[in-house]
Amino acid sequence: MSFLSPAFLLLVAAAAVPLLVHLLRRRMERRIDFPAARYLARAERENSRRLRLRNLLLMLLRVAAIALIAAAAARPVGRLAGTGHAPTAVVLLLDNTLSTSAIRDGRAVLEHLKDAARDVIAAGSPSDQFWLVTADGRVTGGNAGAMRDAVDRARPLAGAGAWPSAIARAGALLSGSALTEHRLGILTDGQPTTWSRVAETGLDEERVLVLAPRFAMTPNRAVILAESRPARWTPRGEVVARVASIDSASYRVMVGERTLARGTAAPGEEILVRAAPGERGWHAGSVELQPDELRGDDIRYFAVAIGPPPGIRVGAGVGSFVTSAIDALAQGGRVAIGSELSITSADALESLPALILAPADPVRVGAANRALDRAGVPWRFGATRGGPGRVRSPRDAAWDSARVIIHTRYTLVPTRLESADTIATVDGEPWIVAGERFVVVGSPMEPRATSFPVRASFVPWLGDVLTQRLAGGERLTARPAQSVRRPAWADALEAPDGQRIPLAGSAIVAPERSGVYFLLRGPDRSGALVVNGEPEESQLGRLDDPALRERIRGGQVSVASDARLWARSLFAAADGRPLAVSFLVAALMALLAESAVAGAGGRRGT
Repeated sequence: MSFLSPAFLLLVAAAAVPLLVHLLRRRMERRIDFPAARYLARAERENSRRLRLRNLLLMLLRVAAIALIAAAAARPVGRLAGTGHAPTAVVLLLDNTLSTSAIRDGRAVLEHLKDAARDVIAAGSPSDQFWLVTADGRVTGGNAGAMRDAVDRARPLAGAGAWPSAIARAGALLSGSALTEHRLGILTDGQPTTWSRVAETGLDEERVLVLAPRFAMTPNRAVILAESRPARWTPRGEVVARVASIDSASYRVMVGERTLARGTAAPGEEILVRAAPGERGWHAGSVELQPDELRGDDIRYFAVAIGPPPGIRVGAGVGSFVTSAIDALAQGGRVAIGSELSITSADALESLPALILAPADPVRVGAANRALDRAGVPWRFGATRGGPGRVRSPRDAAWDSARVIIHTRYTLVPTRLESADTIATVDGEPWIVAGERFVVVGSPMEPRATSFPVRASFVPWLGDVLTQRLAGGERLTARPAQSVRRPAWADALEAPDGQRIPLAGSAIVAPERSGVYFLLRGPDRSGALVVNGEPEESQLGRLDDPALRERIRGGQVSVASDARLWARSLFAAADGRPLAVSFLVAALMALLAESAVAGAGGRRGT
């Protein structure tokens, strides 16, 4: 047995009061010889043994009553037959990822999980500590009322959230609790992709109770790919989409308020829609399916910029490969010959926007750096580096498959602290960097310096740089709540409902709601942030209990599918129960016995 408030055990010292009264009463007796009462003295001597036993019993009952009251105030907890459960720290980890919005038994799976969470909160006591952690890592703590409100407010996310970090945060909350009893209650649909890897709770001996209800599974249809190719239509372009389904699915492709196409896609078939809309500027697009049990993945968004092809001026010294690539892009209608932006060697740079290549002649590096300074580009060419070196990209894995080799390059050195985007690196050093209205490459585009110009990926890359980064727009993609790089020129986001969201800092935290958010430069749309959930969330299913148990590391893990049994077992497994009520009942019985003994003695004395 243990005590939650052991300081109150000091009240046990008050039990000495009845003992002192008993002893002092014996010493305060006075003997008076009174002839008429001698028979009383004889009677007292005859009954002295019985009186001593009664007084001793009264003393013990009074001492026991005070001691029991003091022990009850110290909040004892033990394995004896108490009432309720021991004060427990409980973290409820609620899986509200996109897959939990699937309809099962007429309601969303998340609503079934929320009902079980409410049952646990209702079974709690004022001495318990509660926290609610959702899949996006948000934490709510407080009393039962605050917890019920937090459960009611929980809504399905548009994606997978941050499940591993949410589990780690839940474990940290329990580890920091001062209560001796800890419980981690995980409410999940048991989706295999959510539990694709082992989750670390950071707990030791604490109990981890998992609720994963079993539902009858129905086939799910989902849009798993939707994008415009290229990102800028001039004005022709195409929409590419893919649908996950076990049977044919009807779809609709839209740009803005205009329907580009309707049709039916066979399982695994790629949807390709070519169009040349008359609209100009940045527009939101979508590929939609007919609603099914999981409605959050029946629509997927993309963004497209529609306008005339940008006019390109090709400067001297860029090499024959760049000139040939521009000719190919011009024949495809992606660019035109003009003066809107330029491709130039750094030593011949005159104005921005421009794609700036390192000079082919090392003697021209000084002139190149002076030209960069005049144009306001915050980068300079530094020391020469030899090769061979492999190009890597912090964000684009396509560079790895392209196997671009660098033989000669210049280090790129920033001249001031300013937001910039490193497109590619070599040996950990920047090789291609981008900023507002410029892209700088650390090598000349010649085969003796790099294999890039002779790779098949060179022409598409050049077209994307010219039409997306330099022609007045940029398209970013993100998962809900993911942090992505913020273009230095972006002042705000325009939400789908038209709300303007100011931006600051070097990063943008993507909104939690899927959709197209336009990047604003002043009042104008100059790019887009496309937010979509992970395609893996559309793969509905449930791990069996042993497999789900193996995915959780730390603590004593058990898995249940019955919500009521799970809610009861969360507290029933407590190692001790509060004994305060039992102690108070025992104290009351001692006081009643003391009153009975004292009353019987008084009547007998009379």
